[in-house]
Amino acid sequence: MKHLLSIKELSQTQLLDILALAKKIKANPAEYRRALDGKSVVMLFEKPSLRTRVSFDIGINKLGGHCLYLDQQNGALGKRESVEDFATNISCWADAIVARTYSHTTIEKLAKHGSVPVINALSDLYHPCQALADFLSLSEQFDDVSKAKLAYVGDGNNVTHSLIYGAAILGLTMTVICPEGYFPDALVVTEAQALAAKNGGKLTLSADINQIEGHDAIYTDTWISMGDETSLTEIKERFSPYQVNAELMAKAGAKYFMHCLPAHRGVEVTDEVMDGKGSLILDQAENRMHAQNAVLVTLLS
Repeated sequence: MKHLLSIKELSQTQLLDILALAKKIKANPAEYRRALDGKSVVMLFEKPSLRTRVSFDIGINKLGGHCLYLDQQNGALGKRESVEDFATNISCWADAIVARTYSHTTIEKLAKHGSVPVINALSDLYHPCQALADFLSLSEQFDDVSKAKLAYVGDGNNVTHSLIYGAAILGLTMTVICPEGYFPDALVVTEAQALAAKNGGKLTLSADINQIEGHDAIYTDTWISMGDETSLTEIKERFSPYQVNAELMAKAGAKYFMHCLPAHRGVEVTDEVMDGKGSLILDQAENRMHAQNAVLVTLLS
């Protein structure tokens, strides 16, 4: 494992090892207090962030490392200075690069031209760190995470892509329910279905909200992705049947609710569900740090 650009690049063993290590770090943080001793990590962020920035910064500190945050107030990476030059220069000083970018191509260029590990902290195609935290959260509720039945409802986006790859690798049963025209990328779906077949999982896509029945957890995300200029009124008209509310949770028979945050309360999910007993949203948020720390330890140790 040289980088973390996408979940799909991990084997089942690697993915399970990261989850197991994350649990160890979470349970015994003192044992990893010097895991990144003398290591420095540069964070390149084109997009605003709460959970990603804070969880990486504090997590690196808890491992005994040093974190340097660079935002891009002048626009995307590559405008003032090429991505290639960013990668080669930062590699002279830092031990790893964490990047949150608009284009996945930028992540790939950083990995190609740099000489240190690169971690994708979000791109237009994938959000692997979020998915790792999500499966860590599920694995804390199920002795065998492969037995969990997960439903994703809403807009097929970068989070969905990482979830379906992870579910396929781990052998979960997963159903993705989206309005017509808002399904995940076709190539991602094809690759994930092949991985699911290989690992004993099952991936189903549907526009029929009635397919929600028989799932343990329902996951949703914002209906409007960051940077999308579609009007909220138009989005609500298309997505309103896919709102996660108490009725939908009951229809699914789902015990758990998941969301990567930030959420539009009262839009894709009701307050009742978000703040309910089965909501895992804060587990997911906390586990961002533990899952990312496991990745950092794996890449840098």
